[in-house]
Amino acid sequence: MPVLLNATGITAGSVAHPRPQNLHYSYGTAGFRTVYAALDPPSHAPPPLTLGSALYSADVLDSVLYRVGLLAALRSKNLGGKTIGVMVTASHNPERVRRPSPFSLSLSPRTSTLTSIAATPPQDNGVKLVDPHGEMLTSSWEAYATQLANSPTDDALVQTLAHIVQQTHTDLSIPATVVYGHDTRPSCPTLVRALEDGLTAMDARKLPAGLCTTPQLHYLVRCYNTQGTDEAYGEPTLEGYYKKLAKAYTILAKGRHLLPALTVDCANGVGSPSLKAFSTHLSPDLLPLILTRDDTVTPGNLNLNCGADYVKTQQRGPANVPLVPNQRFASFDGDADRIVYYYADEQGRFHLLDGDKIAGLAAGFIMDLVKDAGLLDVEVGVVQTAYANGASTKYLTDVLGVPVTCVSTGVKHLHHAALAYDIGVYFEANGHGTVLFSPATLARIAAHSHTPTTPSQRAALTNLAALVDVINQTVGDAISDLLLVEAVLLHRQWTSPAQWDAAYSDYPNRLVKVLVRDRHAFTTEDAERRVVSPAGLQDQVDAAVRRVDGGRSFVRPSGTEDCVRVYAEAPTRETADQLAQTVAGIVFDLAGQGPRPAVFA
Repeated sequence: MPVLLNATGITAGSVAHPRPQNLHYSYGTAGFRTVYAALDPPSHAPPPLTLGSALYSADVLDSVLYRVGLLAALRSKNLGGKTIGVMVTASHNPERVRRPSPFSLSLSPRTSTLTSIAATPPQDNGVKLVDPHGEMLTSSWEAYATQLANSPTDDALVQTLAHIVQQTHTDLSIPATVVYGHDTRPSCPTLVRALEDGLTAMDARKLPAGLCTTPQLHYLVRCYNTQGTDEAYGEPTLEGYYKKLAKAYTILAKGRHLLPALTVDCANGVGSPSLKAFSTHLSPDLLPLILTRDDTVTPGNLNLNCGADYVKTQQRGPANVPLVPNQRFASFDGDADRIVYYYADEQGRFHLLDGDKIAGLAAGFIMDLVKDAGLLDVEVGVVQTAYANGASTKYLTDVLGVPVTCVSTGVKHLHHAALAYDIGVYFEANGHGTVLFSPATLARIAAHSHTPTTPSQRAALTNLAALVDVINQTVGDAISDLLLVEAVLLHRQWTSPAQWDAAYSDYPNRLVKVLVRDRHAFTTEDAERRVVSPAGLQDQVDAAVRRVDGGRSFVRPSGTEDCVRVYAEAPTRETADQLAQTVAGIVFDLAGQGPRPAVFA
């Protein structure tokens, strides 16, 4: 007799975690997210709201976390009992809104509707699922997540779940296992309890990882699903994660002259306790670190005037962290899946070493190791998006001679394209990225390690094998990527970050947001570098670009709000700004809404 859904238990859980009636949820590339937004004062009826990649308060995620628990268990059953991951985090988003309205969102327990009341700024949070190999949830199941989150009633929730079971041919008798973790946000414990209620309703085995970084959760998922196989990725514990990375880095650093200490801005997030825990497994002589912005106790401090996103967008170091000239600084984001480096020169000018710079550093080093190891037919490639600085692409292709693939924005696209190479390097400019080694390449490294013909080949193979272990291949990982960068700098003996920075100079660029009536009217092709519709827009953009020697510009719609983003770069700051405003004006005149900004050409 086939096993049926526990409709009574699922309904009871749904009653305990009611869904707000005037919200629509959407599972995007970052999962379900909230960003605070004020409603009109109570005298006005609240409008319908959308919850997606950029949204409201963590308070409205209670029902979502319960339903994510249901879906995670179902996904595990669908994949034959594979362990699925769930991470509760909002990554680089602030813990609280920075400029609060006097009104915020409140969930009425009786009506399950949102009302506006005077309050302190609410907390922001989010949740995402992780598939068995440590990769992001497959796209087809993102749609199921959205359907479950939006089921309007308790009965409808059970019906939607039953429909997914039928559509995916899932055997409910298969035991489910889910590992889950969370970052430092104060709302996490409450949301985790809602998640656990969903897992209980599906009779899933629970593996709580507790406080961890997002990349650590991805690592755990892959380890659980590969243990005891030829693809075993490591010990499925945080301790196992630290030991694996520390052992690999020790091999890479052995016999190298020590570099000056690295100052790390931990964004007042989970990267702080994680980096401290990692450091206990590594000799301090190998990697001297100075941690700053490591306060995970004070409410509201997470990502506040610090962190990778702040440094990247503001083009300056964290607030109240003086930059000593020619010393290395790095910033994590709140859940430690991004990292950027930076420094100040002798004149105090700020220099950013972002994901593009990290990709170039890593690719050059890996190509040298591959050559020295005698693996001449192993292809190393780099994957970028249209947002990558043109100077970085030119450096990769013309100086390093490495093939470059350009894909649409989004980690999924980058990760998938990197799999096409024997060794694929991908980094977004924001500092999120990693390196992927194909199974065939891993086998060749292992095989050649047993039969090196020269000391230099033996050293290269040893370092390649260690590099494989120091890199978290499941997802971008700030701690892992920090070790990658530091290992390369050690081998290059670049004591000043300016030596790394000298590889190429970024072209000046500008990113402009244009409010439009309907972002869905904009479609693109060629990895989002050319506009297909509205008709005629690309011709006007091309004409504007032709008037700027060495210029480049593209237009892409936002995935979360009714706007399009215009990117432009050119040889000088003035011409880059002019090109951006010219193209922004073209877009606005065609489809803009509201008053025309005076700066648009």
